[in-house]
Amino acid sequence: MRETPDRDVARISRDPEVFEAFYRRHVDEVQRFIARRVADPYLAADLAAEVFLAAIESAHKYRPGRGAPVAWLYGIARNVLAAHRRRRAREVRVAVEVSGRALVDDDDLVRLEERIDAARQARHLYVAMDRLSESERAVLELVALDGLTAAEAAKVLRISPVAARVRLHRARGAMQRALAPPVNHGELDLSEVRS
Repeated sequence: MRETPDRDVARISRDPEVFEAFYRRHVDEVQRFIARRVADPYLAADLAAEVFLAAIESAHKYRPGRGAPVAWLYGIARNVLAAHRRRRAREVRVAVEVSGRALVDDDDLVRLEERIDAARQARHLYVAMDRLSESERAVLELVALDGLTAAEAAKVLRISPVAARVRLHRARGAMQRALAPPVNHGELDLSEVRS
């Protein structure tokens, strides 16, 4: 099987052999990208398939000068994941409206409290990330989760490298402030004051 040069990406929608080479070359990267964001392996497989279907449909739009094929695929994957989250949010809203509140017994409540305590740090992280602007969060995820450089993230997001570095700097600063332990500006603890 031959490798798929960047200039052949536009042919993946017309030539099954070119698509197969392209798929084999990039499937692991796409699956890793999705697995960092989705916990269910079946859902991750479905979403990876959606990414490649979307790539076939938009292959004619690929421009080698804008970045490597994997960066283009990461951009498609971000869109597929965002669409999935929107669909999932709608499904959850409908399910809640239809089913109402489920009864929780004492044992369930204890287990839920234990899980909540165990996940407290992760929740703080997610809450802090939710407070970031979409553009800052996107750069932070690509750099911190996916291991891209700021320049590579810039290509994925189709922004300048300077803009990516600025957004990354802002995102990191916001995360540090949000996750820093609170400072008590209240009363002075006299036991710590030396005579």
